[in-house]
Amino acid sequence: MRITGLDIMCCRLPQSPLQDGDLNGNVGARELEFLVYSINTDVGTNASIFGFAGASARGSAELARSAFEPLLIGKDPLDREQLWQEFRVADRWWNHLPIYSYGPIDICLWLIAAEAAGVPLYKYIGANADTVETYCSSLVLPSVEAYAEQAASLQSEGFKAYKIHPPGKNLDEDIEIHRAVRTAVGDDFPLMSDPVAPYSFDQALRLGRELERLNYLWFEEPLADENSASLRKLTAALDIPVVGCEVLAKHPYSLSEYLATNVVDVVRADVSWSGGVTGVLKTAHLAESFGAKCELHSTIFHPLELVNLHLCAAISNNSFFELLAPTSQFDFGLSEPISIDAGIAKLPSKSGLGIDLDWSMIDDCTFKKV
Repeated sequence: MRITGLDIMCCRLPQSPLQDGDLNGNVGARELEFLVYSINTDVGTNASIFGFAGASARGSAELARSAFEPLLIGKDPLDREQLWQEFRVADRWWNHLPIYSYGPIDICLWLIAAEAAGVPLYKYIGANADTVETYCSSLVLPSVEAYAEQAASLQSEGFKAYKIHPPGKNLDEDIEIHRAVRTAVGDDFPLMSDPVAPYSFDQALRLGRELERLNYLWFEEPLADENSASLRKLTAALDIPVVGCEVLAKHPYSLSEYLATNVVDVVRADVSWSGGVTGVLKTAHLAESFGAKCELHSTIFHPLELVNLHLCAAISNNSFFELLAPTSQFDFGLSEPISIDAGIAKLPSKSGLGIDLDWSMIDDCTFKKV
């Protein structure tokens, strides 16, 4: 079996699930773009998956094609590790692609293999579970009350935890949000905080102390992931687990020092930004060797979330499956929804990805093929 082609579709949602302010004003209500990668082989086997597009689907697709066609054409799609290593070398020498570029390539290679084996992806990797507890993360909401109401609503729907993305512009307001959410859901419901690195060290320490008092489960990306010195000091000062590393490039190699020297307590990875299935497995196994958790990070798009779910079921040191809320706003791209009942996600039984992509929707959203 040899790879004969790489197709990349540039897609744009006519109605974005992201509204003004949802990502702290950095995206607004513009149309959301994404990619769909497809790898074809000479035996008629192929695999397709969504890809992150950053600020430009067209720009991301053209970069990806120029880098990956020479790497892939004529190769055996089952040689995943060899291709991973060849990509690392090529990327260091010349390409320097965004962190989200290689993930879809690696995912397609794994899906081709799982399809050939006739088993779901998580079973092909090696299953640890058939169901995974699911939590929801907020976008940036307009008021303290909106966070409290959303948390209570998701709790009533059966989701197993809730994570706050506060505005991060006024520490007192952020603390008020975290207090209001704890009051809304009671003392024991698992809550997490992910401010997305807006604070100084002193501000992060103050919020961390408050989260400890409020019995939050973890404190995620309080400082920039690359700010290792301050993160190490914060981690040492707090009892609540400090979580990070989701935007560090070059997983898992960039994370080894972070784990070895206690920069963070818990690392993050996902199949979109961490180099696909291979990258997540390498990162999770590295963390496991240090006795640390590797909590999988939302990938936004549900076809990629489904791949993340397969990984959640295949590693032993991840706690939850994460989705963005409201989940209905991001539930597109698959021919049927991911199966979640009372906060429990059930793995599909069909081979490969387990649920087909929604090609009618994809075709309607495609504005360019590269």
